[in-house]
Amino acid sequence: MRTYLVTGGCGFIGSNYIHYMFRKYGDSIRIINVDALTYAGNPENLKDVEKRENYTFIKADICDKEAISAVFAQNDIDRVVHFAAESHVDRSIKDPEIFVRTNVLGTAVMLNCAKAAWELEGGGFQEDKKFLHVSTDEVYGSLEEDGGYFYETTPYAPHSPYSASKASSDMLVKAYMDTYKFPANITNCSNNYGPYQFPEKLIPLIINNALQGKKLPVYGDGRNVRDWLYVEDHAKAIDMVQEKGRLFETYNVGGHNEKQNIEIVNTIIETLQEMLAEDDPRRALVTKELITYVEDRKGHDRRYAIAPDKIRAEVGWEPETMFRDGIRLTIQWYFEHGDWMKNVTSGEYQKYYNEMYHVK
Repeated sequence: MRTYLVTGGCGFIGSNYIHYMFRKYGDSIRIINVDALTYAGNPENLKDVEKRENYTFIKADICDKEAISAVFAQNDIDRVVHFAAESHVDRSIKDPEIFVRTNVLGTAVMLNCAKAAWELEGGGFQEDKKFLHVSTDEVYGSLEEDGGYFYETTPYAPHSPYSASKASSDMLVKAYMDTYKFPANITNCSNNYGPYQFPEKLIPLIINNALQGKKLPVYGDGRNVRDWLYVEDHAKAIDMVQEKGRLFETYNVGGHNEKQNIEIVNTIIETLQEMLAEDDPRRALVTKELITYVEDRKGHDRRYAIAPDKIRAEVGWEPETMFRDGIRLTIQWYFEHGDWMKNVTSGEYQKYYNEMYHVK
């Protein structure tokens, strides 16, 4: 039985990946989930798998070398899928040090522990061991509005503390691959959306606010462009890179769904109005009059767009979920999980929201 060590598995993408893997492989794999359970790590995301005999949760910080070393010592880990990271640009602007600690030091700890566990005495590494580092397209910086795409060969040009910390972690992985021939891959993905996403991110924030008749904060002129990827498509890409990707290679994972932020907001409003029943009192609350432009984010990149040509050619992956379908699936999930949203938006979230967007 192959054993996967997933870091940050209680977060948005990590939990969707674990659900995907159990749907695909069932009892033929084992998953060990290591998560520190910070604000965005929610055990409720995996409530339906926690009783599986082939699933283990370990609460630990990836910066804790002793704890991570113990996981490797007590288990024969075949695959590492490294999601764990501080991931919100706004929070990185407010407190950069946390991002450097988790994203850079935490990645170094993971690499060192995996290297120590997998290294052979005479040199080289045990067969069929792989480390996949999950990263972001934000490391490439910003594109011009009138065209062009990010490729794996695009020079790094991070602009926020978040993207700089992820670029640093990518470089560490690259250095281990080059120096030690450490068996690893890197994936750089575009903006994910779907179930279990913490509502500091655009799509769940807009859905949650609109259903309550609250203002919908939009940075600057709202014309910043992002490439959107349905999270289940991303989970499939990660699995396929683990199975078919060439070692030491980087693969860009993009959704071919470029949208301006204001377009996303308008689409959510229109889709909510379509999906809410005529007699649902929330329907009257959902209106474009809620859109509120706020001061632009510092260092706000104008446009991201990924060319997934390499992963299509070498691995056979391409995005399957068009945005119009993915957004309906996402909204339906939030309709069905109102308690989940209430739980994650209580207390500290509201304080953070008010400080960040200055809207009531």
